[in-house]
Parts: sequence; structure tokens; C-alpha cells
Amino acid sequence: MPARPLDALATVTIVALSVSWGLNQVAIKAALPDIPPLIQGVIRSSGALAMLLAWCAMRRVPLFSRDGSLPAGLLTGLLFGLEFVMIYRGLLMTTASRGTIFLYTAPLFVALGGSFFLPGERLGRLQWLGLVTAFVGVAVAIGVPHLLAPASAAGDAAALAATEASTLAGDALLLVSAVFWAATTLVVKGSRLVHVAPEKTLGYQLAASIPILGLAALAFGETVAGVPRPAATGWLAYQTIWVVGITYGLWFALVKHYSASRLSAFTFLTPLFGVLAGHVVLGDAIDWPFAVAAALVVAGLVLVNRPRRAGEAAPPGGTPAGTNESR
Repeated sequence: MPARPLDALATVTIVALSVSWGLNQVAIKAALPDIPPLIQGVIRSSGALAMLLAWCAMRRVPLFSRDGSLPAGLLTGLLFGLEFVMIYRGLLMTTASRGTIFLYTAPLFVALGGSFFLPGERLGRLQWLGLVTAFVGVAVAIGVPHLLAPASAAGDAAALAATEASTLAGDALLLVSAVFWAATTLVVKGSRLVHVAPEKTLGYQLAASIPILGLAALAFGETVAGVPRPAATGWLAYQTIWVVGITYGLWFALVKHYSASRLSAFTFLTPLFGVLAGHVVLGDAIDWPFAVAAALVVAGLVLVNRPRRAGEAAPPGGTPAGTNESR
């Protein structure tokens, strides 16, 4: 079935998905006071895997056929699990708004890695310009804690330095998570996984991430002290049921019937929605240096993944049909 151009229903749906994905880091951060981060990850992956299995049973999606994808699937699962260890631990130290910007640099690393490891995906001039623009935005974002730091008394200097160091450490973990996400995408693109059902690829990632996140939770000594408040439980349910269990299925359905490249263009709104959600829900500051940084990153993403013209190779940072490029 040829891909259709986006109609009003598809446009509204993909914008709603982008809003939902942008809110995901906020959901993790909002649940932290009651549910430690890696325990959130174990519950999220376990619940989402159960929903995925039910979805595939209803849709008769073959998950257990022998198609040679197991080695690559296990590798993507390892990368996915490590990515979320970085995300969940990083959000302990940095804001949801900053975390979203750093996490969504992943397509830039996909483009850069694809130019070296995937045939026919060399970067053009606009894509190099996009990479430079986005990484300038990252550099500006990294410098924002210093730029926004108010003049403090000498007695507060040590505390201020410690806060900035913690924020930058969290930023670094989110940036590393983006590299793991990009590596996952490159493995999918360069292996047999590109030919299997996207639900199976997601299943590999969810199943492998459960023991990885569980062991990490044990290593960091995470425990749940008491019964979580309803708000925290609601945010965790949002991540598990809505984001992974439902929105990913909606994404797969959209990709099946509509142009994947046009759908992907809308997903670049996700980091902007994430910044806005962090500000509205958690009170994250959005001052002009950080706003400039966010704009540069999004502009770079758009350039790197610009719609191809007739005769051009597919953009190296683009989304393979049927995969999900959200977190």
C-alpha cells in the first residue's frame, strides 16, 4: 500500500504523540520523590512488554519466528537498557527540560555515525551545517548554568559550584544516553532488524532492559520507601501504559499508512514540547540562553533530516520506516 500524504487526523495524531513524548522526561522526574529512577525503569519496561505481547497476540505479529535477528536484537536490547540507566540517573541531577534537549540530540549522532558505518549515507553540506548548528546549541546549553547563575555571596560559592557540577554531570549522562540511542538506531539500520516487524525490535529492547535496569537498581541500592502517592503512580502509569503501551502502537499504525518522512518531520517538535512541559509542570527555568540553545538544536535536527529531493539519498539521520524514534 503506497504511503498517503498526511490528512487532518494524521496531523493531529502525530502532534499529540510529540506532546506525549515530550512530557515523558517530565513524568520520570515528577515520580522521583516516591519511586527511584531505575525501579521506575523496571516497572515501565515490564508493563510495556506485557502490553506489547498482548498487542502482538491480537494483531498476530510474529515475535518468535527464527529470522536471524537474535544477535542484533540482543545488542539493541543491551544498548537500550544502558541508555535508560543513563536517562534515569541523569534526571536525578539535571532538569527535565535540559534532559530532553540533550536526549534528542540522538538523530545527530545517527547522522554522524551513519556517514561512517552505513553505505550511501554520507553527509551533504546542509547536513554538516545542521550538525554544527545543533552542537553549537548543545555547547550553549552546557554553558547555561554558568550564564544564569546569579551573583552570590562568597559563603554560597561552594554550594553554587556543587549545584552546577551536579547539573552538568546529569547533562553528560543524558548526552551519553543519546549516543546509546543513536547506536541502537544504527544497529537496527545495519542488521536484519530492519526487515522484521518493528514490534519485535521493540520487544527485544524492552525484554533485555528489564534485567539491566534491575541489576543497576540493586547496584545503586534503590528501594521504595512506603506506598507511592497517587500522583507518582499516575506519572509512572503515564510512562508505561500511555507512552510505551499506546503511543508506540499509534506510531506504528501511522507509519504503515502515511509517509514516514513527513511524520518524522513532526517529531522534531518533541524536544520543544519537552522544554515547555518542564517549565509548565515542574517550573524549569527557560531563560534566553537556554531558549537559544533549544532553538539551535531543533534547527540543526531539521537541517540534518531535511526532506529529500528526487534523486537524493535518504537523509542519514532519518527514521527507518516502522521504527520508533521517541523516548
